Amino acid sequence: MEASRTSGARGATWAVVPSGADRATAPSGPDGPGAQEQRRAGPLIVTEDLGLLDDLLRLCAAAGVEPEVHHRVPERRASWTDPPLVLVGDDAAARCRGAARRPGTLLVGRDRGDSDVWRLAVEIGAEGVLRLPDAEGLLVDRIADAAEGVARQALTVGVVGGRGGAGASTLACGLALAAVRTGRRTLLVDGDPLGGGLDVLLGGEREEGRRWPDFAASKGRLAGGALEESLPFVRGVRVLSWGREPAAPVPAEAVRSVLAAARRRGGVVVVDLPRGADPAAVEALAQLDLGLLVVPGELRAVAAAHRVASTLSMGVRDLRAVVRGPYAAGLDERWVADALRLPLAGELPYDPGIVADQDAGVPPGAEPRGPLGRFCDAFWTRALAPGGAA
Repeated sequence: MEASRTSGARGATWAVVPSGADRATAPSGPDGPGAQEQRRAGPLIVTEDLGLLDDLLRLCAAAGVEPEVHHRVPERRASWTDPPLVLVGDDAAARCRGAARRPGTLLVGRDRGDSDVWRLAVEIGAEGVLRLPDAEGLLVDRIADAAEGVARQALTVGVVGGRGGAGASTLACGLALAAVRTGRRTLLVDGDPLGGGLDVLLGGEREEGRRWPDFAASKGRLAGGALEESLPFVRGVRVLSWGREPAAPVPAEAVRSVLAAARRRGGVVVVDLPRGADPAAVEALAQLDLGLLVVPGELRAVAAAHRVASTLSMGVRDLRAVVRGPYAAGLDERWVADALRLPLAGELPYDPGIVADQDAGVPPGAEPRGPLGRFCDAFWTRALAPGGAA
């Protein structure tokens, strides 16, 4: 027989399970089977250090998962290889020598010297060493990521207008619909509280779901799956937009939590951003993989876009110009990009039919054969290729 422990809080119930069993017996009382069924499968914890175990159970509870606990490598191979993550206490590392090598193994401890810890990590095939309490935040993220099945983060693209009316929201909408056509999970985020609302642009203003005001108090880590399921679903796109009431500012911390959760779900995230640089916008800019500055082909627009680009460049790792016709005399897309000293992401052809389509209830970019649809499809073909960039 082998002692095992369940529940994610201090003072949790001890249970005795047959050696090699798949999972620990559920504790009785308020944290019993009903509560356990609501939690996601969590990591395997291997330790006899009661203080360390209490800390790890607390962190699992914070991540919303139910761990399995053993004192040594489980006899049943699947109990070692199947969990999304294995946390080996430094007290138990010697007992894990010879176990099958597997990804997602971490050595967790507090007091050993660096040479001892890393030697033990190499011997058990751990991919990293985490020290508590300094690494508690990182470990909660790793536990939750593993339980959610997080792999590659979403490619996150921000769209900003070089001046008012440049067409940034139109392009963001078209990019989201084109991403759906690639078969990828797609989230469209309206980051401009003073815009008209991307849910309106998509024709989903009456769809049920949460809007930005519902997330204003968000702090720390949000569950990506719960976020996704809570949002309106319009034409294959999850949309986070603003309500119809006057928009109140959303704190930067809430923007950070929401976008981080969205990115962990993978696929594509498209963010329509304001030209200003308030704290919330700055936080959103920091989450981008690629920024697109939409600039009409006219001198005044280029002058305005130059000021916007100067601000964006401080927060966006990769900022590129999307130039929209028609052009003033002597200008073309290359001239505009060179004037802004930005790489050219592409030329967005003039599409006089967009307004008529919107009046008919057709969102921008919904028609793949139209100019906007073709531009967006070509953009994702380049951006989503292995090692590709727009």
